[in-house]
Amino acid sequence: MSKAKLWTKDFIIVSAINFFLTLVFYLLIVIMGVYAVKGFNASASQAGLVTGIFIIGALIGRLFIGRSIESIGRKRTLFIGLILFILMTLLYFFNYGITFLLINRFLHGIALGIASTATGTIVAQIIPVTRRGEGIGYYSMSATLATAIGPFVGIYMSQHTNFQMIFSVCLALGIVSLITAFFVDVPPLEASTKTAETKGFKLSSLIEPKAVPIALVTLVVAFCYSSVLSFINFYALEINLVGTASFFFLVYSIAILVSRPFTGRLMDVKGANYVMYPAFILFTAGMLLLSLTHNSITLLLSGILIGLGFGNMQSCTQAIAVKLTPPHRMGLATSTFFIFLDAGLGFGPYLLGFIIPSTSYSSLYAILGVVVLATAILYFLLHGKKERANINVLA
Repeated sequence: MSKAKLWTKDFIIVSAINFFLTLVFYLLIVIMGVYAVKGFNASASQAGLVTGIFIIGALIGRLFIGRSIESIGRKRTLFIGLILFILMTLLYFFNYGITFLLINRFLHGIALGIASTATGTIVAQIIPVTRRGEGIGYYSMSATLATAIGPFVGIYMSQHTNFQMIFSVCLALGIVSLITAFFVDVPPLEASTKTAETKGFKLSSLIEPKAVPIALVTLVVAFCYSSVLSFINFYALEINLVGTASFFFLVYSIAILVSRPFTGRLMDVKGANYVMYPAFILFTAGMLLLSLTHNSITLLLSGILIGLGFGNMQSCTQAIAVKLTPPHRMGLATSTFFIFLDAGLGFGPYLLGFIIPSTSYSSLYAILGVVVLATAILYFLLHGKKERANINVLA
């Protein structure tokens, strides 16, 4: 029996669009605070808000588009998100004060939330069911690459060119994404999989209940990982490893790129537990090693372990969320997953900021490493034991 084809034209295009969108997101994240200070004389708190309000917008965009994506249409939703994304990028060229910038960042986040929910839903639909874990693993690699390349490009361009040129590059990537979206063929859902929408407001019209348990696990591990994203540079200054820190996310991404093809197939063949439990151990080991780091080798090794841990958790939990959900609610499942992921990554630094004054970065990473290990118990209770029961039944 021949293996179902994964690397189709549509899969490649949707993954490329996701890469461009995520690249712009991370590129702007690293330069927007500096832009607010230099261009608008913003205070440190205002600069932080300019950076973070984008994530709040993305959360809101995901929350409300998840409910409507099936009625609007998946491809049409993608076009709406991409057009809004381009328009909001254009508005960066206009200087009407810090309030205007904040509003634009918020709306830009909403546009990203709409577009990325559409790409995540479309890709889950076009991936063969028998290769869903592997396919989502490869798809997630597009975002992984962007998380490494985006900050590098943003910092490099901020040092060698002006902000107008940076915004021009972001605009060009948005336009390329829109053009390539015309070539995506999204197969219609079978009529038998569609159900009538319930009138009136229900929480289930905004959140997919079946995806919530695994999304809660995602929320906790993303919260822990947010400490790495936000404070690794400050920690590097503290331990005199600033030069090495610039390579941390590079080795993090390489670890994911190398492991994802194997972990995706492992999940499809053996089940999610065979990926998740080792990932919890690796993530914990990476955080504990990071807390003990005093030289370049251990810092980079911690990046590899965290990549193997959290990086594979991210794709595995997304695949679980989609797998548990009927086809006509894939959009809600995808938006639910990303809402919880973004909440952990977005609000984590703010909440952890209250802890840092009373502890060191080293102690913070050690504490969060223990939290990651404890989350393995949460995973077992919410999903792992059901996964094991299903595997036993199939066996």
